[in-house]
Amino acid sequence: MVSPAPSLPKSFAQLSPAEAAELLAARKLPPVESWHPTRTGDSAMEIRADGSWYHEGGRINRPAMVKLFSTILRREPDGGHVLVTPAEKLAIAVEDTAFRAVEMKSEGDGAARTLLFRLDTDDLVMAGADHPLSFGRDPEGRSIRWRGDDDGAHLAPVGHPRP
Repeated sequence: MVSPAPSLPKSFAQLSPAEAAELLAARKLPPVESWHPTRTGDSAMEIRADGSWYHEGGRINRPAMVKLFSTILRREPDGGHVLVTPAEKLAIAVEDTAFRAVEMKSEGDGAARTLLFRLDTDDLVMAGADHPLSFGRDPEGRSIRWRGDDDGAHLAPVGHPRP
């Protein structure tokens, strides 16, 4: 059974690293990395640079639908993105990045430091060996950006958290 990130039990600012680790351990995501269906196609969906999701040109306004689709999103070796189930794999256009970090929390010092991110899908990612951070410039060489892999999908920072 898939249980995507539940709504946070309290505000992100009040969430301790231990509580976040418990939430992350309880999360059960579909094993998209092991699904290799032969039926393929195009989803007629896109994730725009501002993090909004669209289907056939219309914005998907239901956060629960976006959250559900985000659980079956996979980044392919060629850099493309797909929505994958055991039965089919459908391409999805991603303008910039699939997930955006909208809040960050840092606790501790040195090697004991914990970095926790809340994504625009309301999911959590804790930086570490499974989710390393790297630094670089955007394709035009303008701004320094970081990206951390979350099961092959990239996340990027947003200048300020959403209100």
